[in-house]
Amino acid sequence: MRPSRVQNERITTLKKASHLNGPVLYWMCREQRVADNWSLLHAQDLALDRKVELHVAFALPPSFLGAGLRQYDFMLNGLKDVEKSLKSKNIPFHLLQDDPPIAISQWCQEYKCSTVVTDFAPLRIHRQWLAQIQNNISCGLEVVDSHNVVPCTYASPKREYGAYTLRPKIHKLLPEFLQPIAKLKKMPERSASAKKTANIHWEQIYKDLQVDRSITPVNWLKAGEKKALSCMRKYIKESLQLYSEHSNNPVMDCTSKLSPYLNFGHLSSQRLALEVGKANIAAAHSDAFLEQVIVRKEIADNFCWYEEKYDDLACLPQWAKTTLQSHERDLREPCYKLKDFEQAQTHDPLWNAAQKELLKSGWMHGYMRMYWAKKILEWSPSPAKALKWANTLNDRYQLDGRDPNGYVGTIWSIGGIHDRAWGERPIFGKIRTMTSAGCARKFDTNKYIELWL
Repeated sequence: MRPSRVQNERITTLKKASHLNGPVLYWMCREQRVADNWSLLHAQDLALDRKVELHVAFALPPSFLGAGLRQYDFMLNGLKDVEKSLKSKNIPFHLLQDDPPIAISQWCQEYKCSTVVTDFAPLRIHRQWLAQIQNNISCGLEVVDSHNVVPCTYASPKREYGAYTLRPKIHKLLPEFLQPIAKLKKMPERSASAKKTANIHWEQIYKDLQVDRSITPVNWLKAGEKKALSCMRKYIKESLQLYSEHSNNPVMDCTSKLSPYLNFGHLSSQRLALEVGKANIAAAHSDAFLEQVIVRKEIADNFCWYEEKYDDLACLPQWAKTTLQSHERDLREPCYKLKDFEQAQTHDPLWNAAQKELLKSGWMHGYMRMYWAKKILEWSPSPAKALKWANTLNDRYQLDGRDPNGYVGTIWSIGGIHDRAWGERPIFGKIRTMTSAGCARKFDTNKYIELWL
């Protein structure tokens, strides 16, 4: 056996391989990159040890949690980079146009696969896909956590109450896991069967997409791991030193805007943390940023992994359920419909500006996203509809939606997850509130409104 380049704590074996002489398939899912990818490294280790072919496949589902052309365009442009990078390593890439349970199962049967390696992903839809594939295939199946610096299930065996309970566990394990990432090797010259890999006709794939084309692609952010690394380096060099002081100011351009890259897996959070750690930046700035990149991101995975109903008020702590129920009949004035929110037609220009930022750019400043979600609670017919509508809009328009951070962000704002009880108020009960006047004390709200309205 060759020495493994991936720590055992990252790997979960769901099904042992019954034979070892077939190709190893890396089913790329959450981590859509070639460099800094523990899943791909583990798949390559298996293939090299067994002296078999290594293939990479991405199954393109016809729909995914409300994503439109904006998100599919960003994803496909990133996958074009993946294809080129893998080609330089003699690794064939397959883009399979079907739901993963069908596409991956069929591929394994056709190629007589020995083992499938895939990415850890806590959302229900991924877990359902994985369970179906496990039932459908006869080969081995292994899952690797390439998303978290400290593997989610190793960091904690339970749903954590808040960041303050997960933080010490993460920090204790960081020296063990925040280590340099090995480089992918070039595979031996491909065999005849590997060379038969069909060319990917990207233009036809775009034409075949059955998604909402009214949600147009963005042009301010270019997809792919090369662009992600370039944006990361630029941010660390030029703006990171402003983060701790100005990160809650939407008018200041000092947030990284790397969340779409992290969401689509174009950028490894481990690579980001390593590069921030090497930068000549005061600890106050780097520590505040790494708190978001590591602890806050990983508590979102923790929550969605251990809480199946992560997007439902049923998952709230008892104090939050009680307070929202006791205020459910409070007068909502104004009270809007989903289309009012979607079209940015509320009485509040600050909220409308935030929604316009979302509609136009596919991104919203994190501080404004909290305000945005809390006002949806205040102006919706019920807390349940508020949560549903916030997730609908977030998933439909955000580049970084359809992700644990998005679901935890909305349920934190609306349901108090990972927060505590505050002073009682109408509608919110003991859920933390935010007001436009409070925002105005923190930043120039008029300037933000001018930027987007």
